[in-house]
Parts: sequence; C-alpha cells; structure tokens
Amino acid sequence: MEFLIDIGSFVVKAAIIVFAVVLIVGVMANAAQRQKKSKGELHLDMLSDDLRESAHSLKLEMLDKKERKKLAKSLKQAAKSSKSDERKRIYIIDFHGSMDAKEVDSLRREVNAVVSVAESGDQVLVRLESGGGVVHGYGLGAAQLQRLRDADLDVIVSVDKIAASGGYMMAAVANHIQAAPFAIIGSIGVLAQLPNFHRWLQKHDIDYEQVTAGEYKRTLTLFGKNTDEGREKFKADIENIHEQFKAHIAKYRPELDIDKVATGEYWTAQQAHELGLVDSLTTSDAWLLERIESHEIVQIRYQQKKPIGERIGRNVSSGLAQLRNFVGAHRWS
Repeated sequence: MEFLIDIGSFVVKAAIIVFAVVLIVGVMANAAQRQKKSKGELHLDMLSDDLRESAHSLKLEMLDKKERKKLAKSLKQAAKSSKSDERKRIYIIDFHGSMDAKEVDSLRREVNAVVSVAESGDQVLVRLESGGGVVHGYGLGAAQLQRLRDADLDVIVSVDKIAASGGYMMAAVANHIQAAPFAIIGSIGVLAQLPNFHRWLQKHDIDYEQVTAGEYKRTLTLFGKNTDEGREKFKADIENIHEQFKAHIAKYRPELDIDKVATGEYWTAQQAHELGLVDSLTTSDAWLLERIESHEIVQIRYQQKKPIGERIGRNVSSGLAQLRNFVGAHRWS
C-alpha cells in the first residue's frame, strides 16, 4: 500500500513540475510578444447558405411526409434555377465601439476588404452599436463608412441597441438607418469634463508649476488654478466641435430640423423615427431574413490574433485547474 502511495505522490509532483515549466515558458513568450503588436486576419463567412438551410429545414420539419416531399422538390428546383452568381450581394460588418474607438482599426481593414471585392450597387449592412466616445476616433469611423459610399455601395446602418453621440455620427453617413424600436438614438452633443485639485493642493501647501508656450496651449488644468478666461476658451472650443458635429449630421440628413435634434438629447428609435433621425424600424435579423432567398450574404470580420503567450497561459491555467480537481478527487492518506 505504501508503494502505491509513493507512486501516486511522485506522479502528482511530476505533473506539478511539468505544468510549472510550461507556465514559465508561457510567461516568457508573452513578455516577448508584448514588444511586438500581434497581427490579425480577415475572415469571410457565407451566412446566406446557413440561413437558407436552417429556414428550409424548419419548414420541412413542420410538414407531413407527403407535403415535405413536395416542398423539398420545389426547393431543390428553386436552388437550381437561382444561381448564386446571379444574386446581389450583401456584405455585413459589425462595429461595437468603445469610448476610445479602438475598434475603428479593425473597421478600416474590413472596409478595405469590402471595397476591394464589392461591385457597384452591392449593399453593406453595418450592424452598429456604440454610445460614443472620442471625437477624433468616431470621426475616423464615419470617414471609413464614407469610403463605402464613395465606392458606389448602398450602406445600411442597423442599430439593435444604441447609436448615440459618436455612434450616431457614424450612423448618419449611411444611405439608410434602421433601428430596433427601443434602441437608443441621438445625443448629438459634445461633453468634456475634468476634476480640479487646486484647492486640495493649496490646503496642503503643495505648489504646482505649469509652463506653456502659446496663449491657449492649456485652457483648463487638473492641478493649477483655472481662470474665467480659460473656461470661456474651453467652452468656445467645445461649441466649435458641436457646430462641426451638427454640420456633419445636416450634410447627410438635410431634412432634419438640426437645432431641434442637436441638443444632446437621446430618444428611443420610435421617437427618433418621428424626428427623422431613423428611416425605418426593424432589427438586423429581420432585415436579413427577408433577403436570404434573393441575396448572397457575406460577413467580413477582422480578428486580432492572440499572442502566443496568452494562448499558452490560458491552456496552462486550464491544465492547473484540472490538476487541482484531480488531486482533490484522489487524496491519499
């Protein structure tokens, strides 16, 4: 019995050592990868085939044997007569934007791919979800969608949850905006805020020095004493950006009463539809299902590769968890 206990202990110790070595290798590889930005790759998914097959299967399952045979025959004939190369294409791009709009880099690559292969008149469905963020990031995102229009493609932005502030700045570029009834739309305004610690520093006898060249190099500061002149200049800069935002929206949607909708307010899509911010009320899924028989639906997505160290680390963590479970289930006494 003691012999078996010794063998069991040896196996567990050996397993721990092996996992520890793999973990160290993973950490080293991850550290090396941090110095080098990992590359990604484009993926192309033919969604229409899967959607059609699923829809047809459900229809067939709901019929009796005789009707099922009849429908299967007609679907087969329809598939032969409707060749895929004769169908118009719909390209799908997903954009879920964060505050810093870092996702615009992937969007740029996806737009490059679509522009390279799409033909004039093809449609691009952009499933957009964002509450906005930095002006320059979302301005670049809007410029990327403009490239699709410049390529003579029909751009439809579909909002299932939210397109506010910078998100709506991007959506406005589309030829057509559709949204789910309770999606959040609007917030055409500009916000900037920062705390000021000057009085706290003064209370603790801490001096703060700031040297600038240029009268308005720094208008408001975190640690120095802010002046009325600085506040006025900062406010003027914000108003200037807001005017540019309004001009951008008015350019693409000239029928809007821009002063009425550019107050920073947001609405549900139902209200936004009445105001003219949205063209139709529907979900992206419903819109696609209506077109699965008549169009080829292709999703383009750029996926960032995970660093090798991160992948090894994930595998090691999983392995260690399994080892703990094994040891817990096989305790020797």
